[in-house]
Amino acid sequence: MEDYIVRATAANGQIRAFAVTSRNLVETAKNHHNTSPVMTAALGRLLSGAVMMGVMMKGEKDLLTIQIQCSGPAKGLTVTADSKGTVKGYPQTADVILPPNGQGKLDVGVALGLGVMSVIKDIGMKEPYVGQIELKTGEIAEDLTYYFASSEQIPSSVGLGVLMNKDNTVKRAGGFILQLLPFTDEETIGRLEERIANLTSITALLEKGDTPELLLKEVLGDILFEVTDRIEAKFQCNCSKERIGKSLATISKKDLDEMIADGQGIEVTCHFCNTNYKFNTEELKEIRN
Repeated sequence: MEDYIVRATAANGQIRAFAVTSRNLVETAKNHHNTSPVMTAALGRLLSGAVMMGVMMKGEKDLLTIQIQCSGPAKGLTVTADSKGTVKGYPQTADVILPPNGQGKLDVGVALGLGVMSVIKDIGMKEPYVGQIELKTGEIAEDLTYYFASSEQIPSSVGLGVLMNKDNTVKRAGGFILQLLPFTDEETIGRLEERIANLTSITALLEKGDTPELLLKEVLGDILFEVTDRIEAKFQCNCSKERIGKSLATISKKDLDEMIADGQGIEVTCHFCNTNYKFNTEELKEIRN
């Protein structure tokens, strides 16, 4: 089944809800970056959260970037999503190997350690909006929950999960974001808080229901919801040799001259998808001119 996001309202419009199943896009990211299981989980969680946050934006050209800089062996993660369900991202360190945590699960929190999460929204203003928080747990879902509360003042609950097979392929991936609107009544808040408090792990929920609709049903229980939109979700990088060439044209002519004099050409790798682009000496001369 293809990955997709649902946008929904619940409790007669008092709750805004998003859910995604993202196994294919996380598997694609894993294959691009050859990530270890714990780094597939870390990157997959962040990609899943970002792709839902991306479709919260209104403009066709709006872009959301989430950067994590951290003290753990992962060192950091960067993902970028647009408003149309497309996301891309990369880890600073792809091959972190760690023992499971106390619950026998992939230890994303230890992989990240202490650090900072920055959420950058480019929505066509003169300057992008930047919200920044300290990582609270490094588990990513809890950190995004804290981000929404502190930087956007929106009471939210975020759940994200990646379940791996023993052969290092992705078995399940996805997540949800629930947000209370300002007029939510106390009874609805109480019912939702009780549901969230009694949830099993997000990967267990994904095992029960592998569509966003079933995931929301598991999370919300008897709180009724209505799906208002379905959007395809995919890992896609917009790099190309032409775009890389334009980037090379911005470096100094002195540096380009040195590359040309070397006579070996150069190879440039895209961070987001690990695609290699080779430029021979003649192509460098064209860029230089």
